[in-house]
Amino acid sequence: MSVLPDPGASRAVLIGSSRFDHLEPLPAVTNNLAALAEALASPTSWQLRPEHCVILANPGSTDEVMAALRAAALEARDTLLVYYAGHGLVDLQSRLQLALPKSQQDWPESSLHYEWLRQAVLAGRSERQVLLLDCCFSGLALGTMAGGPPKLVDHASVEGSYLLAASSETSAALAPPGETYTAFTGQLLEVLRSGIVGGPELLELDAVYRHLRVALAAQSRPEPQARNRNTGARLALGRNRAFDPDLPVGMSGGLDPSLRAWPSPGGIRTAEGFITRLGDVRVVSGLSQKAISQRSGRKIADGTVSNLLNRETLPRTWTAIPTYLSACGVPEDQVRQWKEVWERIRAEQADSVRDLTPSAAEDRKPQTWARRLWRRKDGSTVRPERG
Repeated sequence: MSVLPDPGASRAVLIGSSRFDHLEPLPAVTNNLAALAEALASPTSWQLRPEHCVILANPGSTDEVMAALRAAALEARDTLLVYYAGHGLVDLQSRLQLALPKSQQDWPESSLHYEWLRQAVLAGRSERQVLLLDCCFSGLALGTMAGGPPKLVDHASVEGSYLLAASSETSAALAPPGETYTAFTGQLLEVLRSGIVGGPELLELDAVYRHLRVALAAQSRPEPQARNRNTGARLALGRNRAFDPDLPVGMSGGLDPSLRAWPSPGGIRTAEGFITRLGDVRVVSGLSQKAISQRSGRKIADGTVSNLLNRETLPRTWTAIPTYLSACGVPEDQVRQWKEVWERIRAEQADSVRDLTPSAAEDRKPQTWARRLWRRKDGSTVRPERG
């Protein structure tokens, strides 16, 4: 079953090197980073908040990159996406090196070892990982990032992940001079923005990969390569805007509501994800907030629908949610699934509050000066005198 990740429990790290002291510049990489971050924040994609999508443009050191990777890997519980664009180099042991601004062709210690990136991803807590590599593995030529030895992409695979690389085993990953984006990322952005005609409702990674191969081959450009290790192929990068251009994304004309591909609450882990998917339900229904209110028999007002879809915290009561879902057309068995997820997140939030130490719990509440506790360095607390 296709799935969009929970935006509150997912993270992205976008790494790009466009300026180099010893290698040819790749100015399009700068555009890649900004456009991909914008696409991942789109309402038809992952809807990632800016603080959940780290952009590392021309990082000054491997330490800077690894610190950001480790932090994101520890924070992500649903999906972690890592993207790199720049020069790919190969050392004497045929190991992949990702070039940074100060990298040199014959100095592997000056680049980011792919194995370090791989280990940081593996050390994380995310259920799924997506790795996008817009580079190739050796040599330089004007406007290109030249190719490397066969099967190197196999060594780059991460168990339980989806790896999408810009070039095949022997060809170059192209950075066409004068174009806004590199060839691979430019085509990927086109898919996210315009969709795939005749494609699935959600842009599953396998569907994206197959489309990129055909589209790039038709332009006589290098064909990408993919590896799926046990999971990730059904993960979606967004909603297919070309699924039916005449209707809101997710709808099919005249299709019975019980047969529509309603957003699943199954993978939701956070309040943010819950609210995001509630909004997706309205998109799939194709109904305005006013229409939802009317279909509910005015059991929920327009303003209630708006408040439900634009809040940051999980609703404290279940009352309005089933009315909203039913008015949109969600079948009753799926409404029960939503309730189970709502109850689970509420319970997890309650457990989190109970796990706080008394002094920490007090710090979470509005307090007067007389009630506030100060914590000493040794862990003990003291109530200060007023004034």
